[in-house]
Amino acid sequence: MKKILSALLAGAIACTAAFALAGCGGSNNAGSNSSSAASDVESKADEANKGELHMATNAFFEPYEFYENDKIVGIDAEIAEAICEKLGYTLVIDDMDFDSIITAVQSGKADFGMAGMTVTEERKQAIDFTDTYTNAIQVIIVKEGSDKVKSAADLETASIGVQMGTTGDIYVSDFKNATIERYNKGADAVLALTQGKVDAVVIDNEPAKAFVAQNEGLTILEEPFENEEYAICVAKGSDLTAKINTALNELKSEGKVDEIIKKYIKA
Repeated sequence: MKKILSALLAGAIACTAAFALAGCGGSNNAGSNSSSAASDVESKADEANKGELHMATNAFFEPYEFYENDKIVGIDAEIAEAICEKLGYTLVIDDMDFDSIITAVQSGKADFGMAGMTVTEERKQAIDFTDTYTNAIQVIIVKEGSDKVKSAADLETASIGVQMGTTGDIYVSDFKNATIERYNKGADAVLALTQGKVDAVVIDNEPAKAFVAQNEGLTILEEPFENEEYAICVAKGSDLTAKINTALNELKSEGKVDEIIKKYIKA
């Protein structure tokens, strides 16, 4: 009888151990399935992100980029859209301060930058530029009848409002006796001018026209301040530069770039 009881007890222990092992095995399989499911989700997320190009801009620079309701539109936005279509990508526009654009491109947060950006030797040290797509002029906005600033030479001793990080900012920085007031948006610099906080604003010609049209009592001096060329900025050494150039030059030859510019800038 003792032998029989001992045998039954041993069998019960063995059975319990078998169930325990089976339970562990089941747990491992569940973990494996869970990991597999997580991998599937990650793969789908990666797949969803493929085919996008992120453009860094500052969307307060009409007519190159500005908000129309909740959408960013303008010359740069449409040219970028046309380039992405040719390259087979979906365009995503990321709005940020102008002086953050180059950093965003350098770090890979954005694939390229487009914001009425002038090609300068200083910027070439940090980023690459594509071929240019339009010419621009820097101008001076003043109050009508201004006695303080009547020409570019008068900026030498004036109080000047500029948008931070723009070529206007770069150019006027050479004036040692001038007071430079820097703003995140061109509109803020123009507002300061209307309030008498600065004597003049240096900014691109087309946005200047829009600001003067929106603010009574302002005018643009006839004498241009600087002539410059706009291009798209890309991270140094990126193969995206050549790809964008190919698409951009096709758009130029097709007349699409001129068409877009004329849509926003009337002759």
